[in-house]
Amino acid sequence: MLTAELLARIQFAFTVSFHIIFPAFSIGLASYLAVLNALWLRTRDETYLTLFNHWKKIFAVAFGMGVVSGIVMSYQFGTNWAVFSDRAGPVVGPLMAYEVLTAFFLEAGFLGIMLFGRRRVGDGLHMFATAMVALGTLISATWILSVNSWMHTPAGFSIGENGQFLPEDWWAIIFNPSFPYRLVHMVLAAYLTTALVVAGVAGWHLLRDRTNPATRRMFSMATGMILVVAPIQILAGDMHGLNTLEHQPAKVMAMEGHFESHPEGAPLILFGLPDQEAQTVRWAVEIPYLSSLILKHSFTAPLDGLDTIPREDQPPVAIVFWSFRVMVTLGMLMAGLGLWSLWARYKGRLYDWPALHRAAVAMGPAGFVAVLAGWITTEVGRQPFTVYGHLRTSESLSPLEAPAVATSLVAFIVVYFFVFGAGTFYLLRMMSLPPGTERMGLRDGPIRTAGITPGLAEDPRERSD
Repeated sequence: MLTAELLARIQFAFTVSFHIIFPAFSIGLASYLAVLNALWLRTRDETYLTLFNHWKKIFAVAFGMGVVSGIVMSYQFGTNWAVFSDRAGPVVGPLMAYEVLTAFFLEAGFLGIMLFGRRRVGDGLHMFATAMVALGTLISATWILSVNSWMHTPAGFSIGENGQFLPEDWWAIIFNPSFPYRLVHMVLAAYLTTALVVAGVAGWHLLRDRTNPATRRMFSMATGMILVVAPIQILAGDMHGLNTLEHQPAKVMAMEGHFESHPEGAPLILFGLPDQEAQTVRWAVEIPYLSSLILKHSFTAPLDGLDTIPREDQPPVAIVFWSFRVMVTLGMLMAGLGLWSLWARYKGRLYDWPALHRAAVAMGPAGFVAVLAGWITTEVGRQPFTVYGHLRTSESLSPLEAPAVATSLVAFIVVYFFVFGAGTFYLLRMMSLPPGTERMGLRDGPIRTAGITPGLAEDPRERSD
């Protein structure tokens, strides 16, 4: 039955899924632009400037879509989750305000200079602005991950007589037990997502023209980034998993599909069909003792199962089980793509191996899928709580009826698919144009209101508006 709670959860999941793909791209792309700009200033190699001008326009559109989708998402705290906002507001509210006051203002303040200011402010200030935009995206991720991590591993608070979470130690709140691991995991995921997109775009153009120096440089930089970051991400993911086992064991049990405890070593279930009603994984394909080795670094280490967790406190196992496997599989494929590019580089075939270029194109969206799968794993794995162990999702809902939530959900779906579908199509169209294309559908400067005197760096005779 589609209750108001379930519909509100679906609505939040839908909007946050749309939102997260844009920051996951823009965080990495902002840093990539800073690197390109720094290399241009150091070497004066026109290839780096060509790539910077190509990707900065794509960044502008992705950044704008991320801001709009984030604003829409935040309104749901007041509409659908008013009880959560009231109870957790004294802790969550200030952290989200800090994100706006630091990261968003930093990004917004320097974005225009980065996009349009090179010939107006000089190379030094332009580089500073580009670095500040990149730093702003990282600070934004830091605050948001701190808020979200606190909901998973709450610390530094007390509960008042009215049921509110009251801050007692801000250092403990911000640097809660899961925050460092989740921040590293997310930032690396953003860098991988961007590298995969850039590699996919470069692979697409290499299949058509292997001589373009900007395309070749782009492919080399992106595949090199994948080669380095993918193994680090696998290691960071393992450390994050160990932290989750310590603080949210039920989530790890669901990820592993362990309905039963294993006192003498647990198997790694590769595939199967979790049946939560029967508390078993049907048709399981297992590797004996490997789960204990991964999680406890011992073949015979005991691992508890969901039989130690009350049924009402168990997360939806099937969703967590499969989303985790999608994320891990894609991570392994990313590492494989990096190793393939290393071999191609060693053989001198990095730019003339069509199979590698097709693989890069196919893996282009993999970062987004992996990010979504990872967020599904961690957020669904937190259920049935919004603040883990303290506030249930069923207790966090606004006093709404199901038809009202269903109506707004349908409206979100229709509007999002039209607006963000058009935006995504536009991004893909810009990516399909080779680096160095003079016009990508965007103006080369900010739009001016009619009648305003042109800037000093412009020739009035060349104005087209």
